[in-house]
This record gives sequence, C-alpha cells and structure tokens, in this order.
Amino acid sequence: MQLGLIGLGKMGGNMAERIRRAGHEVVGYDHSPGKRDVDSLPALVEALSAPRVVWVMVPSGEPTRATVKELAGLLEPGDVIVDGGNSKYTDDQVHDVMCREKGIGYVDAGVSGGVWGLENGYALMVGGTAEDVAKVQPFFDALKPPSPTDESGQPIGGDAGFVHAGPVGAGHFSKMVHNGIEYALMQAYGEGYELLEAVDLIEDVPGVIKSWTQGTVIRSWLLDLLVRALDEDPALEKVRGYAEDSGEGRWTVEQAIENAVPMPTIAASLFARFSSRQDDSPTMKAVAALRNQFGGHAVRAVQRSEAERPA
Repeated sequence: MQLGLIGLGKMGGNMAERIRRAGHEVVGYDHSPGKRDVDSLPALVEALSAPRVVWVMVPSGEPTRATVKELAGLLEPGDVIVDGGNSKYTDDQVHDVMCREKGIGYVDAGVSGGVWGLENGYALMVGGTAEDVAKVQPFFDALKPPSPTDESGQPIGGDAGFVHAGPVGAGHFSKMVHNGIEYALMQAYGEGYELLEAVDLIEDVPGVIKSWTQGTVIRSWLLDLLVRALDEDPALEKVRGYAEDSGEGRWTVEQAIENAVPMPTIAASLFARFSSRQDDSPTMKAVAALRNQFGGHAVRAVQRSEAERPA
C-alpha cells in the first residue's frame, strides 16, 4: 500500500523506514529538501493513488492546523488524514468536522516510542471511525511492536501496542494521559536519584539504580533509560537541571480539574518542571523572608557579584 508522510524528522523519518521495511511504499514530504521525495503537498497528493492515506507528523498547534487545512483542500472524498503528532484532542475534533464536510476521513493517532521505535515498534492509541481506522490499519500493523509471546514462543492474546480507543480525539486524549503519567514516573525516579546522591552512605548510586532493573516492582523502560544515562555520565555533570514540558502534562491537569479527578502526583510533577527553570525561586525568596520575619531565622544574602549581574 501507499502512504503519504509529512514530516521526516526524528520520529517521522524512522516511522517511514519501519513502514517501508514492512513492504509498503512511503512518499515523504518535509521542509528539508534533502529528506523529501516530493517538493510540495500538491505533489505529494498527486503521487498517491486514491483512496489516499496521508499521515501528518509535524509539531502540534499551528503547524499541524495549517497542514491539515491545506490537505483538506487537496484531497478527495474517501481519502483519510492521520494526525500522528502531539495535538490537543480538541483540535482533532475541529479538524474532523472540517474534513467530514469534504467527505475526507480523519484519524488521530497518539504515538509513543521515541527514537527507539524504528527497531522496537511504536505504541499507537487511535481515534476515529471503524471505517477510517481500517483504511490505515496496514500502516498501524507495520508500526506497532510485535505481539508478546509465551515461553514456547506462541503469541499471547491481545493487541500489544495498539488500541482503537474511541471516536476522533480519543487517540490523542489517551496519549495525553500517557504523557502525564510519564511526567510523574520520571519525577519519582529523579527524586529517588537525588536522595541517593545526597547521602554519604551510598557509595555506588548508578549501581543501586541498575539493581532495580531486575526483579523489582519499579522496573520499567524509563528506569532502563536512566541507567543508560548514568552509564554515559555517572554524576550527570553534563546535564543542566532544566526540563521543558511539551503540553500534554498541562492538558492532563486541565482535564483533571474539569472532570474533578484528583491528580496530585501528576500535577506536582508538572509544577516541578516549572521549578527547574528558575535559577533562584521567587517563592522560596518569600519563604526565606517570612521565616526571618516571624522566627528570626537567618537568610542567605545575595552575593555582590550576583546582585550586580545584568538582568
């Protein structure tokens, strides 16, 4: 089968290669001339036979909105657009209405797997009608991880790494919650690492963390990746303690508030990322000043060189 793929970066490029390895044809478009097979979206659509499936893997927000809007003006009834980026699920619902008016199908696909997906496969959380999902299914099958097997090598029941989660929006909503959980897991591992580093009793911090990867209830792929990071940089001296958030954590907390679902752990992990961006926390300045006012507790003065530093 043929697939049009827009966005051939770290994720998109590896996805295109995995799909090709499964025997499908991929026609790729990217802003970078060195990566693409065609030089425009009209040329991409022209290169595909109807009914077409076009997968969008560009940054969420306006880049995705503009791409979907342009595609909706180029494709024909019966074609399907797949948004595989990290769009907010409400954007999917708007895009679906726009596409339906033109007879074009729309599927949202939350994709997890990062740079390791080429070899290991990608976990896929999909939203859309059964008819539209079926048109894309051969590509989902190519991308998802192999089915797990028992000790004899026989496949275990269930569809590992893939779910048709519901109507349009369900895929990205599921991925949003997935990423919120990811925030909390990473924060817990990070806090554990810091405590181990803070005490003189532990002489081999990387070794302790590595010991957790087998036989414990907290083993995970994220823990394996922390071990890998510590193997490369045992004291993490090359890494600055600054963490961005890509949006899904914020959206998860927003939905928790809207639906009155308590999420103290995920919310705290999101706020911890905000704290990571502060060289000197205004909140803790206020706390220190208050402790001094009510209890006479000492405060640490700003060094003259810091006070004179340009803003």
